Amino acid sequence: MRALIVTAVAAEADSVAAGLTPHPDPVTPEPRTLPGGYLITRRDLPGLAADVLVGGVGPAAAAAATATALALAGYSLVISAGIGGGFAPAAPLGSLVVADALVAADLGAETPEGFLPVQELGFGRSVHLPPAELAAFAAEATGALLAPVLTVSTVTGSASRAAELAARHPLAGAEAMEGFGVAEAAAAHGLPVLEVRAVSNAVGPRDRAAWRIGDALAALTAGFRALGPVLVNWGERHERHDHHEHREHG
Repeated sequence: MRALIVTAVAAEADSVAAGLTPHPDPVTPEPRTLPGGYLITRRDLPGLAADVLVGGVGPAAAAAATATALALAGYSLVISAGIGGGFAPAAPLGSLVVADALVAADLGAETPEGFLPVQELGFGRSVHLPPAELAAFAAEATGALLAPVLTVSTVTGSASRAAELAARHPLAGAEAMEGFGVAEAAAAHGLPVLEVRAVSNAVGPRDRAAWRIGDALAALTAGFRALGPVLVNWGERHERHDHHEHREHG
């Protein structure tokens, strides 16, 4: 199976690639540059070829980078990965969250009665669902919380905003800035999507001194080390299923 893993910044890409590095490490190929200036690094494991992309911060940058990569090569799965904020107490610092829904939490309109997501305005969508079986297996293998991950364009930095998001999305596990953009590009290519987040800070009042970015990056590496076999098994099962359907309808 070939997977595209989209991160926002180089530190996240390095952490994901470290988790997917075979042991002992063979010669590591130099990252290559795609049109638009996006960097991509290849990792090859038995049964899994993974391209780790540095796509930029925010849903628009993530969507553009993902769409560019998908137009240049064939993939079976797209994964949005990186660090993010966790909703306490469900997702403490250093833990992992696997999305059972990728939600554009601020895509819609403010009204006197409150926030309306874009689909309630009569157009668009604000939620993408990953393959339920894959998300469940990924969460089990990595010890992650299985919960919605919110995509925002502005990181939460106040108690009032955190309370508002929690009220609208009471099951949310994490907040990040890229997942929904990655999912939109994947959907345009008819591909399934997954999101994995390591928690570096609590969603709420902005307190940089309390952030644990190093711990979150280490958790991301450990998570992808555990996730590799899950991706291989899921890919093999779906390849067999697709081959069986092809034979039946061929």
